[in-house]
Amino acid sequence: MNSLSLFGSRVLHKSSSCFFVFSQRRFCELSFDDGSSSNIPTDVDNEYFCIDEPLKKMYIPPDFDCNNNTYSSFEKQSSRQCFIRTAKSDAGRVLEILHQDGPGFDAKVTLSELGIRVSGILVREVLLGILRNVTEANKTRCAKLAYKFFLWSSLQENYRHTTSIYHLIMEIFVDCEEYKAMWKLVDEMIENKVSITARTFNILICSCGEAGLAKKAVERFIKLKTFSYRPFKHSYNAILHSLLALNQYKLIEWVHQQMQADGYYPDTLTYNVLMYAKYRLGKLDEFSRLLSEMNANGFAYDLHTYNILLHVLGKGDKPLEVRKLLEHMREVGIDPSVLHFTTLIDGLSRAGNLEACKYFFDDMRKNGLIPDVVCYTVMITGYIVAGQLEKAEEMFDEMINIGQLPNVLTYNSMIRGYCMAGKFDKAWALLNEMESRGCKPNFLVYCTLFHNLKRADKLKEAHEVIKHMNNKGQYTHLVPKIWRYRRC
Repeated sequence: MNSLSLFGSRVLHKSSSCFFVFSQRRFCELSFDDGSSSNIPTDVDNEYFCIDEPLKKMYIPPDFDCNNNTYSSFEKQSSRQCFIRTAKSDAGRVLEILHQDGPGFDAKVTLSELGIRVSGILVREVLLGILRNVTEANKTRCAKLAYKFFLWSSLQENYRHTTSIYHLIMEIFVDCEEYKAMWKLVDEMIENKVSITARTFNILICSCGEAGLAKKAVERFIKLKTFSYRPFKHSYNAILHSLLALNQYKLIEWVHQQMQADGYYPDTLTYNVLMYAKYRLGKLDEFSRLLSEMNANGFAYDLHTYNILLHVLGKGDKPLEVRKLLEHMREVGIDPSVLHFTTLIDGLSRAGNLEACKYFFDDMRKNGLIPDVVCYTVMITGYIVAGQLEKAEEMFDEMINIGQLPNVLTYNSMIRGYCMAGKFDKAWALLNEMESRGCKPNFLVYCTLFHNLKRADKLKEAHEVIKHMNNKGQYTHLVPKIWRYRRC
């Protein structure tokens, strides 16, 4: 390899809050509730937002109450589908009754007379319906109605609230700023012996605006005997893993200190989380110290450790050291995967070394690996940020030709590229194309097109984006928020 070719022109990228790429390959990122809650991105300055970090996804605890078993007969499938349709229909009726609640009308009595079957699906649909409609003006009423229904349903025959239902009502309380009520729900979960999981912890930490409150929440979970931290080695690892997913890097440092004080020793997962946090905090000396400590204590690097190292070297624009690390991985019996190359390319792209990105992209294919939609998207986004639209278009056409369907992030990068080049007709055409291919635009896509049109003083066309959203019924409840985003 001609190493000099890897040190071409540099176009430095803005650093963003997440850099790993996801292990779950999806054609299109769609939220469960159509973007009405926390699934909606709020950081539109992040070119790579929503690219899930595999280190953060090492374990996803079961946190649902629906039966996911595969049915062996068509009759059972039909019966299940009929049950779901009925539950959703009943949920609509319940929401209508709750809407009427007030002086002279007791919703609980009317609900009891309705004669519906209360199930986890019904309760979930009702609570989701309330969550979707929370606004600043009605948040107090929404919290009261949600809790009224929550209490009423808990008293119904053959039904018991699951952990996921508690999480849903907690999310409503967070949106409605009813924090004391949310903490009382945790006490109720403990009293009723409902499993408390990492998701419970995440919701609580997200609601803690102050560092002091967050520390108190952590302390409580460390001591909580009913905290279901399996399959993690101990509660500290479960908490560290959860804090990582929430980007609470300083809190990770504090938890590690508590962990040491309590006599717990780190394992590979602990080291991975700590190194990730140190890197994100810019404490590279401590990052190196942890790596040396990990080696001294006899812990072997796993796939996630190498993933971190590849990105750090890539972001540091050290392609020659990257090549040595890849060779070392093969020597110890670990074949670099598409995930590793994508993480590496992401780092190099952020360093502005697009020639090195292309070199390792081609090297990956020479080693028999087929780039997936995520890898192509990282390459395309790199070219877009560098202002190399033609190369991005070539990469976009190539991925389609080999059968890799673009996802919503791929389309967003291309739409952004066309907007940056002033080619708004092509941006609109691509929006229509993604919809025709069955890839539903997310809120960020609409923000990208809207704000670039607005920035170009094409106000009429910008308003057409909002009109398009309304006509499609997409994120209409978030239209007021589109004006608050500064950059897409």
